[in-house]
Amino acid sequence: MNKIFAATAIAIISAQGAAAETFKWAGTTDPQTMDPHAVNSAPVLGFLNNVYEGLVRRDQNMQVEGALAERWEAIGSDGWRFFLRQGVTYHDGSAFNAEDVVYSYERATRPESDVASWFSTISEVKAVDDYTVDFYTTAPNPIFPDTIANFMIMDKGWTEANNSAIPAKEEENHATRNTNGTGAFKVVERQTDLLTVLEPFDGWWDDATHNITRAEFTPIKNPATAVAALLSGEVDMINPVPTQDVARLSSSPDVKVQIGIEARVIMFGFAHQADALKYSADAGKPNPFKDVRVRQAVNHAINVDAIVQTIMRGSAEPISQLVSSTMRGYSKDLAARPEYNLDKARALLAEAGYADGFSFGLKCPNNRYINDEAVCQAAVGMLAQIGLNAELDAMPVSNYWPELRADNFDMYMLGWSPGSFDAEHPIRFLVTTPNPEKKLGSWNFGDFSNARVDELLPMIQSEVDDSKRQAMLDEVAKILQDEAGYVPMYVQALLWGARSNVDVVQRADNFFILRWASVN
Repeated sequence: MNKIFAATAIAIISAQGAAAETFKWAGTTDPQTMDPHAVNSAPVLGFLNNVYEGLVRRDQNMQVEGALAERWEAIGSDGWRFFLRQGVTYHDGSAFNAEDVVYSYERATRPESDVASWFSTISEVKAVDDYTVDFYTTAPNPIFPDTIANFMIMDKGWTEANNSAIPAKEEENHATRNTNGTGAFKVVERQTDLLTVLEPFDGWWDDATHNITRAEFTPIKNPATAVAALLSGEVDMINPVPTQDVARLSSSPDVKVQIGIEARVIMFGFAHQADALKYSADAGKPNPFKDVRVRQAVNHAINVDAIVQTIMRGSAEPISQLVSSTMRGYSKDLAARPEYNLDKARALLAEAGYADGFSFGLKCPNNRYINDEAVCQAAVGMLAQIGLNAELDAMPVSNYWPELRADNFDMYMLGWSPGSFDAEHPIRFLVTTPNPEKKLGSWNFGDFSNARVDELLPMIQSEVDDSKRQAMLDEVAKILQDEAGYVPMYVQALLWGARSNVDVVQRADNFFILRWASVN
């Protein structure tokens, strides 16, 4: 078992037989939708893991285990066969079977879906019988079960009856605000950006270890308000705890702070292919970020150690890649970040023809990642030292994703937690040349493109020899560093606060799983 994951998962005692309780928790971001195929983001997927289920799921230590599939096996080198759990029902009482799995795959791979890249290696899905489903791959794919832990199954009948056959990423349909999963909890009330209420599903197939009879989630964007709500007992848990309040909350006898390291890497990205700058006084001028020397200069100008120590209060870990050192496929020989060196950054800019610098627009969220706006503000000051004048535009995440998808940026902030806990995941989503037909690069907002990376990805996905596979992952990591495709900065900390009578499990993906919570 991975020691980091084992340490991150805080064990809880079974609450079977304990008194029934209402549980209230708060976060900075409301799930954008209740549709499990519409938005591939942690606030959505983390929340919906309490309501919908997939063929597999991750346990408290991030290990893959069966969920709606009891077991699975390779079909030679052609794909994977999943044997489904029988007797499972949805929240409305409908029976779950293989038809729903095939339907959910077809829905999740539609052009309108935000999770289609999960299935980039799948050529066909067939129901062998009511409780057996085959996923055929274009090449051997040894990690496929790991990649679909967040692929959630919807009831075909309910989805079609409610005119929700197409995932609604930008607009709304019935599945945007309503749910019908097989999970441990069901949504009984949904007020977007205000309150979402869940209750246990009495017909759940698994054994309940919580003692929750009602759960209420409230988005609280103001950190001070969230801390006050926790201290007063208005809420039982907040995520995250503001870094500046960790010490104060830790000293309170009524509150406990759980600290860990998340899988999420915080980075900056660039508009690689845009011909012109879109924002600031230099809008309309040729885009300097197309020049690798400019991107390298940004890398050398951002003092990540200072950000970690001052803004993150030492709770984050500097990183040089798109995955942390705890992930499978991490490149050990490429662990060093580019040195913080303003002279080198200025020399690179001068070499690229920008000795006098330039102005550009920097897009950032202000309620998605810990201290996100503060980190962006610090970066603005750091870049100004080499003559790069960033015009910061920080906004709520509900407005942020549409801006990125519309290419309305020159440079932007992004956090990425690989759902498969493997280095292949960010390559497929963030690095590969965007190709909707092949379901690749769906979160590669800046359109980074490298022919060798595109060539290596299918080889990485199908290679069963670990040493050969790692060599290819190392090559991609080296290309990204040389090309400064992104500016990886740090692995974000996990900072949760809970009342002293509350037990929860803190998982490395920062998903809060309600079925592991108890109020004592």
